[in-house]
Amino acid sequence: FFFARNGMALRQCVRTARPFFGKQLRLASSQVQVPNFEDYKRPNSGVKEGDYSRRAFTYVLTAGGAVAGLHAAKNIVNDFLMTMSASADVLALAKVEIDLSAIPEGKNVTFKWRGKPLFIRHRTASEIDIEQKVDVSSLRDKQADADRVKNPEWLVLLGICTHLGCVPIANSGDFNGYYCPCHGSHYDASGRIRKGPAPLNLEVPPYEFTEDGKVIVG
Repeated sequence: FFFARNGMALRQCVRTARPFFGKQLRLASSQVQVPNFEDYKRPNSGVKEGDYSRRAFTYVLTAGGAVAGLHAAKNIVNDFLMTMSASADVLALAKVEIDLSAIPEGKNVTFKWRGKPLFIRHRTASEIDIEQKVDVSSLRDKQADADRVKNPEWLVLLGICTHLGCVPIANSGDFNGYYCPCHGSHYDASGRIRKGPAPLNLEVPPYEFTEDGKVIVG
């Protein structure tokens, strides 16, 4: 009996409240202001034909300015990169051509290449024979003589000691090659380190021989 009375009362409350909430929702929805987009519609917007022409001119002017700005920026970047590139005199020193006929057999001549001493040695037959017979496994920086020369008669090296960058003395040392008196590094007639603190062989720069008896280094 208790649940029956309470259930009837609950249904009565729902029926009573339903019109109230429905009315409130209807009132809320009727107060929503819907924007009017009529003025934005092209046929009824009232914009004259001349306005579209002015807009087109503005767009073309803006696009032209952007293209001109990009072209100017490209020219500025190119000019900046050109100032950073090597000048003509520096490019001329990037390679050096040497006449080998001026170097007698058994002599080492020093040239300057890119601000570094360049050794070119005209080796004798006995020097070639000695260097080719060296046991590569006994070397600190293992390189065969054939891997360091393109022509056995000619040895092309950078005259910079691989220890601390000193300039070795040619035709001297315990192996009759190159000797660095600063810390006692001895190189053979192939420019390979044989004794002393230097860790590596003397560097061989890029070079090529020409048909007219010259060598181009660089």
